[in-house]
Amino acid sequence: MKKHLLKMLDLSPDDIYEILNLADQLKYDQLHGIPHRLLEGKTLVTIYEKPSTRTRISFETGMFQLGGLAMYLSGKESQVGRGEPMEDTARTLSRYCDGIMMRTFRQEDLEQLARYATVPVINGMTDFSHPCQVLADLMTIRERFAHLDGIKLAYIGDGDNMCQSLIVGGLKCGMEVTAATPHDYRPKQEILDFAASDPEFVFTLTEDPKEAVRDADVVFTDVWVSMGKEAEAEARRKAFQGFQVDDELLTLASPGCMVQHCLPAHRGEEITDQVLEAHADEIFDEAENRLHVQKAIMCLLLGANNAED
Repeated sequence: MKKHLLKMLDLSPDDIYEILNLADQLKYDQLHGIPHRLLEGKTLVTIYEKPSTRTRISFETGMFQLGGLAMYLSGKESQVGRGEPMEDTARTLSRYCDGIMMRTFRQEDLEQLARYATVPVINGMTDFSHPCQVLADLMTIRERFAHLDGIKLAYIGDGDNMCQSLIVGGLKCGMEVTAATPHDYRPKQEILDFAASDPEFVFTLTEDPKEAVRDADVVFTDVWVSMGKEAEAEARRKAFQGFQVDDELLTLASPGCMVQHCLPAHRGEEITDQVLEAHADEIFDEAENRLHVQKAIMCLLLGANNAED
């Protein structure tokens, strides 16, 4: 792996599988009570400019289980929120800790932090990319099917950070990826250019959820109104009519298909209550796997990549 984890585009297929394989081992160790304090004495500063449940708890729990310490820093309550330049924050935190995780809005802010930091920086989520979540998604799919190559992945909804990261991660792992989004909510051109960059990639972008879901092995969705988009809520709900994952839509997917949602879910909007409950086990496996994937990322980046020791 490179020094930082800033976006899925930065990871090679080998990087992805290295993370997933280590995450599998760490999950096994955790479930069987095998000590794996691979980050003894290490510290991780976590900066939050976006609210969080899963990200915060999984990073803090993961560092504790690995023998390290995670420290919470609110963007609003820190000097970052009061206008301290990102480069100064990066240099300062690098003198105190072994790694930095940031959950923020602008990918550019994260990239600037990493440019000046002398310790590894992890993307806890930006508006452009959500690598920790998508790595957990890939882990969950592989647990179900035992492989990723050739699996058909369908995404229904906003061409947001989740959609963009799934396209990149899925294609790099040999999956067939189809995304259905309204025209005005398509993924960014940088992602579409990546999807067209390799003749072996199998990618389709459509405005028809039925086309996307047909014969899919796994169906993803995400909220229609993400954090920071609240002012667009009414317009977005109108635009996404017909993009709900419901029982009728899933009849077009492969028998026994998986359904995944990064959570939190707005039941009754992007997904029905019935579908979420019917697929709750796999959706909450997905949520749990954030813990194991992030532990693997921290081990690889913060200097302990030997889970067998």
